[in-house]
Amino acid sequence: MKAPQDIILTPVITEASMANVQLRKYTFKVAKDANKIEIVKAVEALFPGTKVAKINTVNCRGRYKRMGQTGGYRPSFKKAIVTLKEDSKTIEFFDTML
Repeated sequence: MKAPQDIILTPVITEASMANVQLRKYTFKVAKDANKIEIVKAVEALFPGTKVAKINTVNCRGRYKRMGQTGGYRPSFKKAIVTLKEDSKTIEFFDTML
């Protein structure tokens, strides 16, 4: 079994993801081979007091980028949108970003 730090890689800080914080939805970049059950356990372990209601995962394809004449693809990644229950504690990292 992987450690929670190996499953939850980074938070996603965009305008759309920060707009969802008021709806108790938090977005993270996660390991490509992680499933929803592992993501739930990792979020509840990394952020004590949180209770996950639902997980949505998205596999994001790498975008094509050019550097002068040559071109290539950015790495693909997996993104998880975590919805917390109403009686759950919030994630303080996102609260400080507002």
